[in-house]
Amino acid sequence: MSKKYVDLETLKYILYDIHKLEDLLTRERFQEHDMESLNLFIDSVKEFSDRELYPYFQEMDATPAYHKDGTVIVHEQVHKVMLQSGELGIIAAAFDYEDGGLQIPFSALQAAVFIMDAANNHLPGYPSLTQGAAELITEFANQTLKDRYVPKMLTGVWGGTMCLTEPQAGSSLSDIVTKATPTDKDYYKITGQKIFISGGDNQFTENIVHLVLARIEGAPKGTKGISLFVVPKNRPKADGSLEYNDVMTVADFQKMGQRGYCTTHLGFGDQDDCRGWLVGEEHKGLAQMFLMMNGARIAVGRGAAAIAMAAYRTSLQYANERPQGRKLSADGKKNPTEKQSLIIEHPDVRRMLLLQKAIVEGSLSLVMLASKYQDIVATATSKEEKEKYHLLLEMIIPIVKTYPSEAGSESVDNGLQVLGGYGFCTDFTLQQYYRDIRISALYEGTTGIQSQDLLGRKVTMHNGKGLELLAAEIMQTIMVASKDEELKVYAAVLGDKLKLSQKVIGKLMPFALKGNYERYLSDANLFMEYMSIVVLGWLWLDMAIDAKKEVSNADRKYSETFYESKIHTMKFYFKYEVPKTNSLAESLMSDEVVTIKNDKEYII
Repeated sequence: MSKKYVDLETLKYILYDIHKLEDLLTRERFQEHDMESLNLFIDSVKEFSDRELYPYFQEMDATPAYHKDGTVIVHEQVHKVMLQSGELGIIAAAFDYEDGGLQIPFSALQAAVFIMDAANNHLPGYPSLTQGAAELITEFANQTLKDRYVPKMLTGVWGGTMCLTEPQAGSSLSDIVTKATPTDKDYYKITGQKIFISGGDNQFTENIVHLVLARIEGAPKGTKGISLFVVPKNRPKADGSLEYNDVMTVADFQKMGQRGYCTTHLGFGDQDDCRGWLVGEEHKGLAQMFLMMNGARIAVGRGAAAIAMAAYRTSLQYANERPQGRKLSADGKKNPTEKQSLIIEHPDVRRMLLLQKAIVEGSLSLVMLASKYQDIVATATSKEEKEKYHLLLEMIIPIVKTYPSEAGSESVDNGLQVLGGYGFCTDFTLQQYYRDIRISALYEGTTGIQSQDLLGRKVTMHNGKGLELLAAEIMQTIMVASKDEELKVYAAVLGDKLKLSQKVIGKLMPFALKGNYERYLSDANLFMEYMSIVVLGWLWLDMAIDAKKEVSNADRKYSETFYESKIHTMKFYFKYEVPKTNSLAESLMSDEVVTIKNDKEYII
């Protein structure tokens, strides 16, 4: 295993220097924190991850979660990490003081959990989902439900989940049939099934609090008729004890990766005694769940970026230790008497490592950007500020979920290639990272769903204002870079790609205006890839601006090599990745349609 699963210097550089965590501390919500305390929090999570997560990474893959006698058997570290995440304040970190939280910036929390993800991606999902479920209860539920569930969730004693997907509906939430029947008490009777429920059960946690989407009898069809309920595995009684709430664990799905992170099939109300408590208003469930879903989508991107970083550190270490082959001489031949070269000296290996670095660190910056936007939205002091950053956050959420997942898989694949045949062997962790990261493109809405969300909903919302704001942010960076002699060429390239994106949208938008949404969205995945490259180009250019400034600074925080590596990686990204937008634009603007089904079937 790699000696170093996370680059802590780069993580802190992106969080502190690029995305300016310190600026957030001027806001009232975070005024009791300082950089020293937040740095201590992040370092403590690193020590925790070194001790309780990283050593069990391979072991949890070798001993996956499984279903037995109505419960899911998980590795004992699940229990330890849940409780210690509570003790360290990781679960409660971003909550209000009055709710038992620490009011730590979401950005700092995401950086800390990124470390946990990189150390062992099978474990952080348990406390993270608990945090998300508790946040939703805190935000929308009545005081009784908050008092009943949130304290024990924040301490890690109880777990939490989100329950959306059903066997017959998949990602089509408008087709869910889980039923909520009113009673003359303060609860509803819940009947139905939910599948693919991450962290849905284990033998250690005394209670799991499920946030369940269900349809009240007589509710409107479609998503407008969905309500949200708190449905605990065991319901608390007046004396504080627990009784079974007719929530049955039917099965645990066996997966190709993240085998230690259980994924369950749950049944509700098999004995007609499953009780659920309404959260907020009737028929507002999907809008409420989006609070948790948006956070979960950022979390998926964060996890994918972290896995890709751990894989990159592993392949980089291997490349610096593995001698193989020799450099070509001027006559194009190799001298067999010379000492073998380390493979990191070979240009093609360096290309693969630079691609990994570009994807990993770019993805990390993207996650931190989304986290910063979320912090600003939560602490905005004016309507204008809140609206601006809400729209910016909405624009990039599909990208922050998708790019680290898709490009991260490519990154890990290149890491496996660096190891060659050893990368395919279980003695090395690359194959596990490769299997683990693949789920990221499926979690919380597949790439296809995220792409349709970006083009179909986010680009058009508020008459394109979100896209306009994002373009303005990118242009600000382009203008700054244009003043630097070395960077202005890259600024010009990015500006051209931004203009080309507007041309692409101009080509597609008439289909939407005419109501031909199938055609408008038929190549949404290509648009997602295009915009992801533009956004990542923007983030890399922004990083290069800072690195260029600091590299000549006598009082610089990091080494000259550190800053130069950021500039070099930006140049790599612009040479190898940014040009891909040309072919994507060509396909997007093509008049030929080959994927929409017509009278004939060509897929045979």
